[in-house]
Amino acid sequence: MATEQQLSTKHILGIKYLTEADIRLIFETARSFKEVLNRPIKKVPSLRDVTVANLFFEDSTRTRISFELAEKRLSADVVNFSASSSSVKKGETLLDTVNNILSMKVDMVVMRHPAPGAHHFLSQHIDANIINAGDGTHEHPTQALLDAFSMEEKVGGLEGKHVAIFGDILHSRVALSNIFCLRKLGAHVRVCGPPTLIPKYIDKLGVEVSHNVKDSLRWCDIANVLRIQLERQDIKYFPSLREYAQYFGISKALLDELGRPIVIMHPGPINRGVEITSDVADSEHSIILQQVENGVAIRMAALYLLAAKR
Repeated sequence: MATEQQLSTKHILGIKYLTEADIRLIFETARSFKEVLNRPIKKVPSLRDVTVANLFFEDSTRTRISFELAEKRLSADVVNFSASSSSVKKGETLLDTVNNILSMKVDMVVMRHPAPGAHHFLSQHIDANIINAGDGTHEHPTQALLDAFSMEEKVGGLEGKHVAIFGDILHSRVALSNIFCLRKLGAHVRVCGPPTLIPKYIDKLGVEVSHNVKDSLRWCDIANVLRIQLERQDIKYFPSLREYAQYFGISKALLDELGRPIVIMHPGPINRGVEITSDVADSEHSIILQQVENGVAIRMAALYLLAAKR
């Protein structure tokens, strides 16, 4: 597969640093790779001479498997690294860890790290292409790309569409990347959740802020529901999960009141019965599984296009 266009950057550190043309190029490339994934033979030799290291300093299931599958579908050589079973436990620094891996002739790095900005730091010290698979509560660019790609598949272009992001906005890297991506594609964005889980000054990013779930559901064409990230919460931001579900959870009864269908999304993992009920997550209007499928195609596109910058 060949493309004349190229990304404007050698890394994917965040949606903030991509142009609309970059996003469109990734989508166009992902559509081609999605066709490949639906063939009997799901592999292409595009990255046959490329070695990719997956460095995960935080736990992950969907993102890690999605990236690894994308790399193998492109015929890349893959090295997997887990901080829990590495020399990081012995006090080795991030830079030493990565440089040791790169000395084994690794070309690209996919990294998840709990520290916001870790990828920027790394990009200033190593030559390999870097893809941010999540940095703390900052950004998760490939999740935002696959979310927007999935939205466009379902509703067409996002220009003028109303997208509401529900839940724990304060601790979510997905929310920030989604806001940047959707705004660049012309969508109107609203965030909705308890006041304690909405960051101060988020309206400066050009989004509406609401604490009323019913009103936000009436307003939106697409609802992207985020989980409560209890592992990032060092204090209690609401009285109980039961109370959160009662006042901010998305249920079928709420959707039935709308009198029209809206698209339901969730980046996973789902806390069923808390931010969303099972009958909503599994409904005909949910595209949650399509998001997972599209994640592989989007990550194949990102890897392929970055490899072209080498």
